[in-house]
Amino acid sequence: MEFAPLPLEFYAKPSLQLAEQLVGKLLVKETEEGIAGGFIVETEAYVGPEDRAAHSYNNRRTPRTEVMFGPAGYIYTYQMHTHCLVNVVAAHVGEPQAVLIRAVEPCIGIELMRQRRGTVKGDRELTSGPGKLCKALGITMKDYGHCVIERPLWIGEGKKYERITAGPRIGIPNSGEARDYPWRFYVESSPYVSRR
Repeated sequence: MEFAPLPLEFYAKPSLQLAEQLVGKLLVKETEEGIAGGFIVETEAYVGPEDRAAHSYNNRRTPRTEVMFGPAGYIYTYQMHTHCLVNVVAAHVGEPQAVLIRAVEPCIGIELMRQRRGTVKGDRELTSGPGKLCKALGITMKDYGHCVIERPLWIGEGKKYERITAGPRIGIPNSGEARDYPWRFYVESSPYVSRR
């Protein structure tokens, strides 16, 4: 596949705007085992210090969140339970915002994804969730701080989806009113969306 990442300036915008614009883009990870990738069909925006669901709420700056305080277009990975989750830093230096990639539609290296995911019930289960897609694509905690316009992990132009829906984010029960904000964006018709 031709290496054609989006330009770095694409990411220098508020996370709410970036989250919607990332839907349809192609997420690719190259490894020694092969290349795997998919079209992004679900994202969530985390808008930083005023967002009680964000890791950077109240400008919380730790070794884990440090990358979010830097320039846009860098990878923020973190561990949740046994899963690695992947985010892209948005906005500008000193504005710790990020977009969580929640689901992708597999299109490159599907057989490799099947091997990595083991016994799953059909291909829908390969990448229909943030932990699932990281395992399927081979994204790990080692990708933390990587610039998303460079190999081996990058995002390129993808395809246009007809209808993108906004709704509440998922899995943030202890974040007060922030749990109800419609900051999740997803392709309504896609079977790969993690939750309707």
